[in-house]
Amino acid sequence: MNTILITGAASGIGRETALLFASKGWFSGLCDRDPEGIDSLKKKIDATFGPDLCCTIPMDVTDPNSVNEGIALFLKKTSGCLDLLFNSAGLLAMGTHDTIDLPRHRAIVDVNLTGVINLIHACMPALKATKNAAILTMSSASAVYGTPELATYSATKHAVRGLTEALNIEFAPYDIHVGDIMVSFVRTPMVTASETQATSLRRLKAGITPDTVAAAVYKSYFKRRVHRHVGGLLKLLILTCTLAPFAQRFLVKVLAFSGTPAHPAANR
Repeated sequence: MNTILITGAASGIGRETALLFASKGWFSGLCDRDPEGIDSLKKKIDATFGPDLCCTIPMDVTDPNSVNEGIALFLKKTSGCLDLLFNSAGLLAMGTHDTIDLPRHRAIVDVNLTGVINLIHACMPALKATKNAAILTMSSASAVYGTPELATYSATKHAVRGLTEALNIEFAPYDIHVGDIMVSFVRTPMVTASETQATSLRRLKAGITPDTVAAAVYKSYFKRRVHRHVGGLLKLLILTCTLAPFAQRFLVKVLAFSGTPAHPAANR
């Protein structure tokens, strides 16, 4: 039986990925700091696909001790096997950089970047011991060019892109594939429940569903790429930036910045 460890499994992309992989017969480790969310997901998997296809792992990806304890629990269930680590946990805050408080900026970095590094570091022994293992991490269209009103989030996704590219080369001798999933706005609670919406979200909308991203994750395990681009709009943006790199700043400014500060009440 193949095995996958999923962070941020309680909702959105992580939840849909767990359901898809369970439907394929994979054993999933459901990691999240929302115990009720992962318990609810486990009940659904048990009822839909049968028992013994998942385990719940309360985990704070920013805390190395929590990460190590969670991975140890997972590996006891899988006899040390880990085919795929999927870093799906993420945070964002929308608005101009100066309107977001410093603790929120730091939390975004801690979850989106430090959390990914924590998971990769802790999972390496199991990944090395598993033939044809892989690491996939959620990235974003904002990793193509810095996105206004999502500046710190965008910075973390640029960092994920760089980490992915470097480790894709470094880990090849261990037979570990490293890749990321690049996607524009996805219709998840993290995006749709935000009181303040970035100009780019208001103009481009959250048109991609979590199950579409989950399908891309499944495909990426078998058809391996460093970056998998999801959605026609992102592919068009990348093509435009490749053919006309001088136009990147202008294009992003037109699509993603109104020039006036966003106000929560105006975005509801």
